[in-house]
Amino acid sequence: MLNYYQQEDYVAQLYFRYGAMGCGKTMQLLQVAFNYEERGQKVCVIKPATDTKNGTKLLSRIGPERDTNFCFSHRMNLYNRIKKDFANVNCILVDEAQFLTSAQVDQLLEVVIKLDITVICYGLRLNFRLKDGGFEGATRLLQLAHKIEELKTICDCGRKATLNTRWLNGKLVTDGPDVLIDGTSKIEYRAICAHCYFKYKETD
Repeated sequence: MLNYYQQEDYVAQLYFRYGAMGCGKTMQLLQVAFNYEERGQKVCVIKPATDTKNGTKLLSRIGPERDTNFCFSHRMNLYNRIKKDFANVNCILVDEAQFLTSAQVDQLLEVVIKLDITVICYGLRLNFRLKDGGFEGATRLLQLAHKIEELKTICDCGRKATLNTRWLNGKLVTDGPDVLIDGTSKIEYRAICAHCYFKYKETD
C-alpha cells in the first residue's frame, strides 16, 4: 500500500519552476512536453500575450522551438478556456508564468483540482527592481503551488545567479516598467549574483 508521500506523486499538482534569466526554463518546458508526447500523452503549451518575442512560438536560447496552443491575455479565464478546449490533456505547461495575474494562478489551481490536470509553470521569481516582492503571478504561485523548484544558473563571476537585471546602453538600471521586452540594441537583460549587483550598482 502506498503511503501519503508516494500517493502524492500520482495526483495532479501545481508546480512552479523558477529561475533567473538564462537558466533554461523554456528549454526544460520543451523537454517536458517532448517527454509527455513521447509516451503518447497530450500537453497544452501556453504563454502570455504580453510576451511578444517570437510571436506565438516558444523559442529556447539554444534552438529548439514549438508553437503554443494559445496565448492568453490578462482578461482570459484560464480555467474556463482549458475546461472548454483542453480538458482531455495530461499536462498544462505555462511559459513566462510571472506574467499571470493572481486570479489566473487561482484558475490554474482550479484546473489541477477540478479537472485533475497537472499544471507546470515556468517563470521568474523577481523583477529587475528587486523591491516590490516580484511579479504578481510569481508571488501568487509561491503562495499556492504544491511544489516549488529552483532552476539554477551562474553569474559571469562563477557564483550562483539569483537576480534579474536590466541594462540600458551597457549600464545597470534599477527603475522602470516591469514589461519592456528585449530585442533592441539598447536594452539587455542579465542574470547576476548579489555580489555583482551591488558592485555594478555602486559604479553607476
